[in-house]
Amino acid sequence: MGSQHEVHEPPEPDSEPDSDTGDPRERCATAAALLERDRPREALDAIGHGQVTGVADWAYRLLSLSFERLGRDAEAVAAAEEAVRTAPGSWTARLRLGAALRRVPGRRWEAAVQADRAVRYAPEEPDPHVLAGDLALLRGEHHRAEAAYRAALRLADDHPIARVNLGLALLRWRPPHGHHDPAWPVDPRETGRTRDAVEAWSRQIRVLLAVALAVAVLLVLRTGLAGAAVAGGVAVLAGAAAITLRRGREIRLWRYVPRLLARDPWLGVSVSATVLAVVAYTMAVATLPPVPQGVAWPLLAGFVLFNGIALPALRVPARAWRGRPVRALAEFAAVPGDRTARRNAETTLWMLTVRAWSALTGLLLAAGSLGELRLALAAPAVPVALALARPRGTAGHLVDRVLAADRLLTATRYLLTLTSVLLTGVAVVTSSGLLAGAGLERWAWWIWWACGVPAAVPAGALALRAARARGHDLPGPWRSGLAMREGHDVRPPADTRASIFLGGDVRRALARAKGVVLAFTDREGPRTLAADVTGQADGELLLTAPADAWEVAGRDPRVTVFVADPAESRFWAEVRGIAVGDVETGVLRITPKRVLVSEVPGLGGARHRDRHRRRRTRERHGTTRTR
Repeated sequence: MGSQHEVHEPPEPDSEPDSDTGDPRERCATAAALLERDRPREALDAIGHGQVTGVADWAYRLLSLSFERLGRDAEAVAAAEEAVRTAPGSWTARLRLGAALRRVPGRRWEAAVQADRAVRYAPEEPDPHVLAGDLALLRGEHHRAEAAYRAALRLADDHPIARVNLGLALLRWRPPHGHHDPAWPVDPRETGRTRDAVEAWSRQIRVLLAVALAVAVLLVLRTGLAGAAVAGGVAVLAGAAAITLRRGREIRLWRYVPRLLARDPWLGVSVSATVLAVVAYTMAVATLPPVPQGVAWPLLAGFVLFNGIALPALRVPARAWRGRPVRALAEFAAVPGDRTARRNAETTLWMLTVRAWSALTGLLLAAGSLGELRLALAAPAVPVALALARPRGTAGHLVDRVLAADRLLTATRYLLTLTSVLLTGVAVVTSSGLLAGAGLERWAWWIWWACGVPAAVPAGALALRAARARGHDLPGPWRSGLAMREGHDVRPPADTRASIFLGGDVRRALARAKGVVLAFTDREGPRTLAADVTGQADGELLLTAPADAWEVAGRDPRVTVFVADPAESRFWAEVRGIAVGDVETGVLRITPKRVLVSEVPGLGGARHRDRHRRRRTRERHGTTRTR
């Protein structure tokens, strides 16, 4: 068999080499080492402005990352675009450009395109999948983000960014400015001001109508002047119109308002409730008592008066019941040493506590309203579900540490357990007939509603923690306490990797060869075609190939080039890379991903040359043996 070895990129130095060296590879290796130590200014100095022939892709990627860490986003994008122009088939260049575009408002859709190309060029690498997942998560495409993170974890199970952000995708998390689509070509601050104006209008209108209706009802009850109350109520509608006009002038992006309502469901609910409140208020004022109204008027008045309280009360449990926090908690607990994972795990535990509280409160109200106290026999399922939410094995240690450090969270969970025990006890005693036998049946309902006191204590604990979380940036029961995992403090960034270089023997073989064999996978299976070598530029291989190769490269750009050296009959090389067609020059540009050099066995092969070398050595020392 012949010997085969892979040509690797040059190793990065353990120490800091002299940045003034003229070798561009050493300068880039120095810059990459400095970036791993988070020293971007020194990395820029190490790269310098000298010649970077043969390493232009690598140099531009390092420049882009250095600019990005210095907050110079425009320069980072420009350098990353140069890296892609130099090596369009480089997955690391596409990854770097996608990461740089991600930070530019209105260009995240371009970042997603670059991330998808990086995945297409290097599906065996985890980092392109992670970038694609991050961009999908920021857009609110949780199923797509989850699939991307799982693909990355299949390739690298210890990837902390993929693990933590997968938990966010499972929770259906949205960023703090989730109302803004990163693909919109507008500043997020502008859409934020538009959203604030819409939310302020909704809140002011609903408060105005509630206060006005309450005053009108008091006026009728105290004085009986229904006509004056109706006239005052109609005048309030004019005030609502004035508020609408004033807030409308503050909105500069009217065309984005429907999109904001679609991306922010609770904003849409608030606006819808405001419109319904105006309709209900108008009908309630027009039919003020003492005109007989039946049950319609109390319903209209109740909606106008209490929608401002009901919506926030529903919003908290509704957000807590969104997503799959148990699975997300398992993902966070799988990275116990990560600070972001710990913070998200604590927030998730609070969300599970809100779920448990809302379940017990709903059970208390449902059983009391329906008169079926036996429904409370299901109350023990709540603390049992909380206990089962703890991940098994070593992953559960993170949950134990969080509960040990957060006494308020632990106390709230104990109170919920106590509440479930009380509800179950009252339900058992009532359904067994013991109260009736003791003549205390009429006290059953008083005892039942007294159980609402321990149920209200956890609500106070939740409110206290929410207030502390807002003031001290602590994890709390709200989704705003969740954080997205970013950075490369555990794994070195993939976009600093050295480019794959063609060795001198491979370049000589390509220069001498009249043609090469281009191998790829077609719809019908593996295929090979003959191609001509046009040249080499910055580590890329330029080929003139038939139209079939161009068509296949458009579907699957992963190809392999086989070349033999006419002057060295036993030498051949295998260049695996990405093929991108250059329409202007009419050539296929092959960016190497892996280079294998082999020797065919036989005369001139490795074994023969080693045997010949040993023989000449023995002859030189006079130790040649003859037969």
